[in-house]
Amino acid sequence: MTALRVAGLAAVCLAATPAFALEQGEHRFNGFGTVGFTHLGGEDDGRSYGIQGQTNDSWRGDQLSKFGAQLSYGITDTLGVTVQATAKAQQDEWKANLEWAYLSLQANDQLMLRAGRLRSPVYMYSESLDVGYSYPWLRLPDEVYSQVQVTNYEGIDAVYTVPLSYGSVTFQLAGGQAKNRDYYAYDEQFDIDYGKLFGASVSLATNDFGTLRIGYVEADIKTDITGTVDATAIGFGANEPLSLLNLNKEKGKFTSIGYQYDNGTWISSNEWTSRLIENDGMEAIDSFYLMGGRRFGDFLPHVTYAQLDDNGGRQSSWTLGLNYQAAPTVVVKGEYKRVDTKNGYDGVFTRSAQEVFDNEVNGRFGGAVGTPARNYDGDIVSVGVDFVF
Repeated sequence: MTALRVAGLAAVCLAATPAFALEQGEHRFNGFGTVGFTHLGGEDDGRSYGIQGQTNDSWRGDQLSKFGAQLSYGITDTLGVTVQATAKAQQDEWKANLEWAYLSLQANDQLMLRAGRLRSPVYMYSESLDVGYSYPWLRLPDEVYSQVQVTNYEGIDAVYTVPLSYGSVTFQLAGGQAKNRDYYAYDEQFDIDYGKLFGASVSLATNDFGTLRIGYVEADIKTDITGTVDATAIGFGANEPLSLLNLNKEKGKFTSIGYQYDNGTWISSNEWTSRLIENDGMEAIDSFYLMGGRRFGDFLPHVTYAQLDDNGGRQSSWTLGLNYQAAPTVVVKGEYKRVDTKNGYDGVFTRSAQEVFDNEVNGRFGGAVGTPARNYDGDIVSVGVDFVF
């Protein structure tokens, strides 16, 4: 069996697809992980970058490194249980996380029903989000994968697969909620609730032309993101509370279209997303990435362009990567990412509440006080190893 086929088998097992339902008393155990380090150059003021703000001008492993295990057990020939746990850093401390914990019922050869804690069907790589071995990058494109931080929910879903002469088509419906989750913004952690979550996706997997996926998720979002700032420049106190975002069960909508292709030599992965929150006074945030690569024996060089457009601001990046298949289930990866922002936009760079306040008052008072919004740029170097077993 080739390394490529082993890789595909491992990724499918960890995604817990209906094709791998277990018989009574049978169990399957898989482990996975990433050991990686990343460094941000070009920003000389201690600026941080990333979903948790863990990438900065020090070589750090907490942005990329993570470890996990998944256990599936067949209670009967049609009823099973799956649990997936991970250990990864949240800001500056490591935490254990229960990513999946659900019962599954294989109703027939085509229909699987699941209930419990499940992955939110947001992205193309949602099912294997923590399994770095399942995608070509060491770090997923931030422009897209920073948009929704809540990755699982409590509820139910139904997965229906129709075999075709040239592949298969899979439909998924999901519903539930995600309460008391952590949300990182402006270098702090906040609570966020997703109520009345509904998701749907359809995937067309072909034997020769890759896989096309279309997904949609919506939920009622509740959060209050605040900060304390020094507002003496405009005649207020030194410790004034500042509301950065307050949502009280506002409807959030997320649409995604993705396409993957891998024939063993050529590889391509592409995704477009749009995020809209009703009544937040903002337009939709659109993002995408385009990736292509070619294998030369055990080596895979690849290039990715990514872009994030947010109400007049833009972040764009180019990523050059090189992977080496060191063993059938081990990939060594290295990446260089050049990222820039435009129109005074912070993108995935981290601003504090004080910076947000200073930028806002500067714009409102014609530059007389505060600090003008600025653009950011940086060079991100990442090296690491992805593995499964």
